[in-house]
Amino acid sequence: MIDYELLRLVWWVLLGVLLIGFAVTDGYDLGLGAILRLIGRDDVERRMALEAIEPNWEGNQVWFILGGGAVFAAWPLLYAASFSAFYFAMLLLLVALILRPVGFAFRNRLPQARWRGAWDWALTIAGAVPSLVFGVAFGNLFLGIPLRFTPELLPVFEGSFLGLFHPFALLCGVVSLAMLVMHGASFAAMKIEDPVGQRARRIARIAAVVAALGFAGAGLWLRWIPASALVGAVRTDGASDPLAKHAISVVGGWLANYSLHPGMIAIPVAVLLLLAAVLLCRRRGLAFVASGAAVAGIILTAGLSLFPFLLPSSTHPGHGLTVWDASSSQRTLGIMLVAAAIFLPLILAYTTWAFRVMRGTVTRAHVESQDESQGAY
Repeated sequence: MIDYELLRLVWWVLLGVLLIGFAVTDGYDLGLGAILRLIGRDDVERRMALEAIEPNWEGNQVWFILGGGAVFAAWPLLYAASFSAFYFAMLLLLVALILRPVGFAFRNRLPQARWRGAWDWALTIAGAVPSLVFGVAFGNLFLGIPLRFTPELLPVFEGSFLGLFHPFALLCGVVSLAMLVMHGASFAAMKIEDPVGQRARRIARIAAVVAALGFAGAGLWLRWIPASALVGAVRTDGASDPLAKHAISVVGGWLANYSLHPGMIAIPVAVLLLLAAVLLCRRRGLAFVASGAAVAGIILTAGLSLFPFLLPSSTHPGHGLTVWDASSSQRTLGIMLVAAAIFLPLILAYTTWAFRVMRGTVTRAHVESQDESQGAY
């Protein structure tokens, strides 16, 4: 049996991999949806944009399902506490995500411009709202959640839905929205012929600048934000009990890991360089690769800054959840690791295969020829 401490670290890494996998794959779907009405000037151009993402978006959402399943099975306390703290935010997220398959299914059922325009707005909302909510949620992790646990380890959320929209959390939401719009626009620039691709390229460059400014601004703001910090010895291989540790609040504490491990600063620096590459690179394929790497780097920067905390508490620092006190049992993590070792490579292989099979440029002539062959509107 693998050491319990190591298993917890492995599952923390796997959780990050799943989050990055979702952001890099389904992120360009969300980002492209958010700018659907900006890059498409008429019905055919918008259908070109939708055709670029329709073949893969359902497969890309597997990463989101895997992430939720991993949190449920590997970090049950985190799952329970998150739903207590973010209940209405998650409800808003799910409503927005449900709009997307409905929009794909119904948009082209009727020829009327008002009908299709309404579904275009629905798809735009379905892309923009989740992108913003994900960032706001991450921002609240740095601010800490007004959360405590009862002696029976039942989570009690002492905040409100509106309380989640702190200015720092909104800034993180802007970063998230900008980075996914950049990623989606970079994909559209690579995948769709001009002039749609050219419009997407301009939007990608603007979004890269916004993401870079927001990312740098959020990093500087962290110097004045109170952070949870563990005090005293921490048992990393003991039973999961968030009430068994002692933690305090330290202003600027989220930057402590960079002081302890100076080499970590290379990651946020690389993010800024990758965002600059998206802005300056003329080869659209390389710009898309740089965009995906920047998205991964932003999430990795956030995860490393928070470590070892998964869900900090602003009102009861000692009740915040960490990698060491929120996991399932050693046996459960071991069994799940075997399953992950089998299925994660299969999902990676399928995602790569599907992306390769669906490669090629979406053209106006192709969309219009479908109308003629199918007798469409």
